[in-house]
Amino acid sequence: MKPATIRDVARHAQVSVASVSRALNGSDTVTEETRKRILESAEALQYVPHSGARSLSTSKTNTLGIILPDLYGEFFSELIRGMDLAAREHGYHLIVSSSHDDADGAAAAIRSMRGRVDGLFVLSPQIDSANLATAMAGRLPVVLMHGGAGESTLPSIVVDNNGGAHAAVDHLLATGCRSIAHIAGPAGNLEAEARLAGYLEAMAEAGLEPHVVEGDFNQGSGHASAQALMAAPRRFDGVFCGNDMMAIGALLAFQEAGVRCPEDVAVVGFDDVPIAALVRPGLTTLRIRIAETGRRALQRLVGQIEAAQAGREATQSSSACEVVRPELVIRTSTRASVSTTRAADGRPSGVTASAQGENQDG
Repeated sequence: MKPATIRDVARHAQVSVASVSRALNGSDTVTEETRKRILESAEALQYVPHSGARSLSTSKTNTLGIILPDLYGEFFSELIRGMDLAAREHGYHLIVSSSHDDADGAAAAIRSMRGRVDGLFVLSPQIDSANLATAMAGRLPVVLMHGGAGESTLPSIVVDNNGGAHAAVDHLLATGCRSIAHIAGPAGNLEAEARLAGYLEAMAEAGLEPHVVEGDFNQGSGHASAQALMAAPRRFDGVFCGNDMMAIGALLAFQEAGVRCPEDVAVVGFDDVPIAALVRPGLTTLRIRIAETGRRALQRLVGQIEAAQAGREATQSSSACEVVRPELVIRTSTRASVSTTRAADGRPSGVTASAQGENQDG
């Protein structure tokens, strides 16, 4: 059988098509008796309103678009979880797409969503993506997040990456570390660059020599970078990783080599993805409350949409750049003071290519 149409419902309820439309859209111009008869007919015929047709008549799709640089990894799944919770609270559905971390991909994703969504959320780790969203959005409400968001005039949510990185190094210094390396995120990623800058500033303030290995924000690059640190002639007793997944990869590499954490090397990550609390040793990290940040972004986007539909200007708070301040979460990957662990020659044992010892979870 063919799906029932609005005309079938009107015929069954013995009313006009316009009356069915008004009743299903909650209009108060329909009497309660007529509304009840129409709803009973719709249920009897198992009628499902066509969302596309409804959006043409109401200029509203009840759908929000999300453009991420990637769809892989705990960070993005946790972000989408928070956004989905907020979307359901406000009666919206989500369409998620990847920009593949480049401006052309972002442009294609934005084009695919125009006319299909009431608002757009863009996570932009590159300034080109933020500028592109600004240029292509037109009158569509948009909220930007991360990297390039702070450079745009659009409403945005940014993380204090520099301050968080500075806090990570300060914590390592407080545990006794004096030779601290940084496993950085990819070049050209504004978040990675801000975290690198915070690390370099903190090291300079402490009068210590920096050492940077470039990673790619994934576990494999953290593992490879940790191996490179262990192969270097210099000893390291602390490592600040640009995100948690690289830190988890580094922890695995150290365990495989018999390097104890935190006794031989202390490790700090960034983001506090759910698995950071589950690995052993538990990962000290900078928490940005990923799901809550996603929820907040969706709430701000819905606020813009509702303001536009009501014909009023968005409030100053909804159009401003909101800054998320990371919180230091101390777990066992840094809890012991590495300065108390000494090698036979009297120097901190740190990370070396020949470091040995029983693997301890701490």
